[in-house]
Amino acid sequence: MLKSCWRCVGWRGDGGGGGGDGLLWHMELKPHASGDFSIAVAQANMALEDQGQVLTSPSATLVGVYDGHGGPEASRFVNSRLFPHLHKFASEQGGLSAEVIRKAFDATEEEFLHLVKQSWLSRPQIASVGSCCLVGAIVDDVLYVANLGDSRAVLGRRSANGNAVVAERLSSDHNVAVEEVRKELTELHPDDSHIVVYTRGVWRIKGIIQVSRSIGDIYLKKPEFSRDPLFQRIVSPIPLKRPVMTAEPSIEVRKLRANDLFLIFASDGLWEQLTDEDAVEIVFKNPRPGIAKRLVRAALNEAAKKREMRYNDIKRIEKGIRRHVHDDITVIVIYLDHRRGGGPRFRNSTMDCTNAPVDVYSVDASEPEGPRLPVL
Repeated sequence: MLKSCWRCVGWRGDGGGGGGDGLLWHMELKPHASGDFSIAVAQANMALEDQGQVLTSPSATLVGVYDGHGGPEASRFVNSRLFPHLHKFASEQGGLSAEVIRKAFDATEEEFLHLVKQSWLSRPQIASVGSCCLVGAIVDDVLYVANLGDSRAVLGRRSANGNAVVAERLSSDHNVAVEEVRKELTELHPDDSHIVVYTRGVWRIKGIIQVSRSIGDIYLKKPEFSRDPLFQRIVSPIPLKRPVMTAEPSIEVRKLRANDLFLIFASDGLWEQLTDEDAVEIVFKNPRPGIAKRLVRAALNEAAKKREMRYNDIKRIEKGIRRHVHDDITVIVIYLDHRRGGGPRFRNSTMDCTNAPVDVYSVDASEPEGPRLPVL
């Protein structure tokens, strides 16, 4: 399925001085085996906590959106480790499957736990860092979508009459804002009346966090960390008796159909501002080049309206402070129109991995090639 030649490329975008827009980085359009794809990222936090990547080969396309919280360490870790684990387990088991994806998620979680244990004494805060994790894979006209947290994958498919587009959500939001998620947690913890608490205007697990599944957040999965006096003094005074989060992904497997037009993979920074239907309409009605940037701009315009501001007003707010207006946003749009192998688009059997920048404001536009991903 996947060969182990990994080449990571960072492409020039608006961030870091290209294009004149200080808010975001983008890549207009690039081919993959089933069509074209586009990426855009807007940064709100002092350190960008979102990470995104697309890996292409003649036979497969992999997509990853990783939305960190508590710091950028977990999302950057997942960005470097999850795809190599997918490659390793797919090679061992003769191809991609839901079980291979689960193994890759488990291995990434275990490696991050090991990192936390190694770093614990010098930096106990690392136990409170986590990342949502959304992965898509297209192999032989089969689509796999795996998710932890509240990033989201949405399919745009042509309507029955052929004149419109229909939005189909392909992932589940693991966020206690969703009533079913709150009910699930309540049933899992029948003796804890405070497992989900409404505080600061939203529902939170133990009054702390909104997402119920992630990579990382070790202190909410391994209670011994939350009970450590050092951790309680520096990070959180709340000791736990049992795990309240999990790294078990929800996985959807779907055969691609003739009326499937495109996929949108995005962190919740987009979905806080746009509905599924709004997003697919924008993609359906606009040209391909720069389509991910167009979605990010639409989300930022909505965020500005809510504050009675304009887009240019947001540009004048410093990163970090801007987090009060909108979240980090990562959007990857995958078009679905050339499905039977790479054809003339791919002249060799290597894989190409396009990574969004680690930080929008430090993109080195003069050095397009980034580091090679580690391969197990």
